[in-house]
Amino acid sequence: QVQLVESGGGSVLAGGSLRLSCAVSGVTYDYRCMAWFRQTPGKEREEVARLDRDGKTTTYADSAKGRFTIAKDNAKKTLYLQMDNLKVEDTGMYYCSTVRGTFCDTGFAYWGQGTQVTVSS
Repeated sequence: QVQLVESGGGSVLAGGSLRLSCAVSGVTYDYRCMAWFRQTPGKEREEVARLDRDGKTTTYADSAKGRFTIAKDNAKKTLYLQMDNLKVEDTGMYYCSTVRGTFCDTGFAYWGQGTQVTVSS
C-alpha cells in the first residue's frame, strides 16, 4: 500500500522559512517523479515544485522560483520542500504526490494527507 506522510507545516511570519517533509512507503522510491502541490480555498490544486525521476531535474512554479527547493533523500525515502522568504500568498495546504508509474507523464496518482502552511504579515 502506497503511503505518503507529510510533516513540517506550521505558522510563520512573512520572510520566514519552513521545511516540509514527505515520508514515502509502499512504492519503489528511487527513480520516481515526485512533486509538491498547494491548495487554497476556492482554488484548484497547483503544482509548486517537481523533481524528475533522475532525482536532479527540478521544475518550479513561477511563484516558487528562487525561494523553494525540492530535494529527496533516497536513503530515508523522504521528499523535502525547503521554503524560504515565505509570503502571505504561500499560505495553503501542501500535498506530496508521486506518479502512477515512474515517469512524470504517467500522472500523479498517490497523495498524502497534506500539511498546513500559514504565513502571516
